[in-house]
Amino acid sequence: QGRSGTEAFVRAAPPPVLRQQPSMVKISVLRDCLNGIVNAEKRGKRQVLVRPNSKVIIKFLQVMQKHGYIGDLEIVDDHRAGKVVVDLVGRLNKCGVISPRFDVTLDGIEQLASNILPSRQFGHLVLTTPYGIMDHEEARRKHTGGKIVGFFF
Repeated sequence: QGRSGTEAFVRAAPPPVLRQQPSMVKISVLRDCLNGIVNAEKRGKRQVLVRPNSKVIIKFLQVMQKHGYIGDLEIVDDHRAGKVVVDLVGRLNKCGVISPRFDVTLDGIEQLASNILPSRQFGHLVLTTPYGIMDHEEARRKHTGGKIVGFFF
């Protein structure tokens, strides 16, 4: 009120620039996929949508499908990372990723299986070998070692 025309207004400082925190990056898409499948299985769902897609995920799920732990796979190509719709059959108890992917020799497969799997009668380790991704029994038949990717039972 007591201002004369010569007094300048003090300009307030501009608001601070808000920088967006970088969003979380996906470390393991295979781990996210298997966690989603286990959680859907525990809830009693019949289907689960998994995204993003990768070649390793497809091969891992095909090994599970070959042993009857999951039903049909439907790969959805959306011109991005892709999605997979997995039909569940209610047989899967647990599946997971072993990280880091330890080297497994041919004679070390049996020891690793006894460490990870609940019984010698059922359950499978998934290995990546020079002959592709396969379960531990097929790797022993083909007389090869490799790196462990994960397990399911």
